[in-house]
Amino acid sequence: MVDAIKCPRCRRELEGRPETFPFCSQRCRDVDLGNWFSESYTVSRPIGLEDDDLELLEEADSSDAPDS
Repeated sequence: MVDAIKCPRCRRELEGRPETFPFCSQRCRDVDLGNWFSESYTVSRPIGLEDDDLELLEEADSSDAPDS
């Protein structure tokens, strides 16, 4: 059985797919946005280059190198 989708703000079960998805209402959407603006949310760890990003950089560097 699949769990019902819940609003990430108030945890109310969503009926269908509201225009404000993934939030149940404009109010929950605005409260969440306000939390971002007031810096109530934080990143759990320092952001750094992931392995995939390093591979992309290496590929870009190798494509810039002149052919021998």
